[in-house]
Amino acid sequence: MTRKPRAEAETECCTSRPALKDRALLSFVQGVKVAALFKLLGNDTRVRLLHHIVRSGEATVTDMAKTLGMKPQAVSNQLVRLSDTGMLASRRDGNNVYYRVVNGCVAPLLDLALCLMEDEGNSPAKGTCDVED
Repeated sequence: MTRKPRAEAETECCTSRPALKDRALLSFVQGVKVAALFKLLGNDTRVRLLHHIVRSGEATVTDMAKTLGMKPQAVSNQLVRLSDTGMLASRRDGNNVYYRVVNGCVAPLLDLALCLMEDEGNSPAKGTCDVED
């Protein structure tokens, strides 16, 4: 598997993957890894931080703490968890550290989650979320 150039990898999401219905059934290990990812994303603070970063392009801990009404140390702790997944990268500029989303699947995943939530009242046949199956 060849690695994509950084700028390209930051904007694309699994462009060369087979459709979900065409993939082999998840192995035990894959299932555990997917569950761990959902567990990590099952925290409202982390989801809100990701959404803020997606909306702003990049943000400092101070900016995120102010926007979310949190202490900078609490934000920093959550950013470490998200950074460990490879979803985020950071850059230092003087005293500020700027975080940005580097995985192109983050924004579509958040968008799909919002779509699923907004379509809760619809029957499966009426769902309007655009997803590749």
